[in-house]
Amino acid sequence: WEALRRRLEPADRKCFAFFHPTMLDEPLIFVEVALTGTEPASIREILTEQRETISAEAARTAVFYSISNCQPGLAGVSFGNFLIKQVAQELSVQLPNLNTFRTLSPVPGLMKWAELAEAESSDEQLRGKINVAQRIASRDIQQPNDEEQKMLQHLAAHYLVRERRDDGQPLDPVARFHLGNGASLSSILPLADLYPKGLAQSAGVMVSYLYDLDNVLANHENYANDRQVITSDEVKVLL
Repeated sequence: WEALRRRLEPADRKCFAFFHPTMLDEPLIFVEVALTGTEPASIREILTEQRETISAEAARTAVFYSISNCQPGLAGVSFGNFLIKQVAQELSVQLPNLNTFRTLSPVPGLMKWAELAEAESSDEQLRGKINVAQRIASRDIQQPNDEEQKMLQHLAAHYLVRERRDDGQPLDPVARFHLGNGASLSSILPLADLYPKGLAQSAGVMVSYLYDLDNVLANHENYANDRQVITSDEVKVLL
């Protein structure tokens, strides 16, 4: 209960849920939002009890940091497209001081893909980046230097943008979710999730997807029609 209160009670936290008339007492999906003055570079910044709590009116950024489907029977049905954009629009009305809407998202398929790529690829540079990621994923995180963190960013950018399924969509399920909703791939954050699950799945890498309300429709159409992954200049440099 204390953990739940820390996620819902403070002034810099919001929670929105999507309900259906046939299940009035249970949400189908919910999203937890952190209101911040700056753009966080790690999930620990969001979850720590030692953070400085700000008022909702002082916030400039809304960070969607946890999105949960609640009904096992609806697994695979994406209600997120109803929720994310509506949440951003609702927040922009409630809090006109907000000017940025973004996520802090996991990259759950990165290390699974990296293991296969290492076995199949003859590209020595790619294999070197994978080896760095594997070492960090094994919890060897004492002294990853700037160069190794940059290698992680390059590896994640390649995976998220270049590696595709047969239908042309990215391999990563979280990427498909947000890009399909009209977000753009904004930044790649090395060592942003040092919890055991984050290290095992993505060598600690997290991603920020940007929801620009003026461009989400165009981004969605470009992705749906041409499988175009809209990226920031920062990600383009990594590619």
